[in-house]
Amino acid sequence: MENLGIGFELMIVGMCTVFLILLIVINGGKLLIKVVNRIAPEEVKAAKQTVAEQSGNVDPSTMAVLSEVVKQLTQGKGRITSAKKI
Repeated sequence: MENLGIGFELMIVGMCTVFLILLIVINGGKLLIKVVNRIAPEEVKAAKQTVAEQSGNVDPSTMAVLSEVVKQLTQGKGRITSAKKI
């Protein structure tokens, strides 16, 4: 019976330790999210959409902007072959 008591004690201590470490990880993650959101807030999306964008087609000005962004991000190596709003 002595071994059974030691086994239960170890099990309870281990489960409590894991629970406390998980609480620390969860709260640390929440804190990190709050800090990052304060430093770099999310960009606000444009509320208005053109008729061409609503129908699924991308207008030429948007395509030009997308092409420039891809060109800058890929240092001129990438290109857009097609764009479709989903």
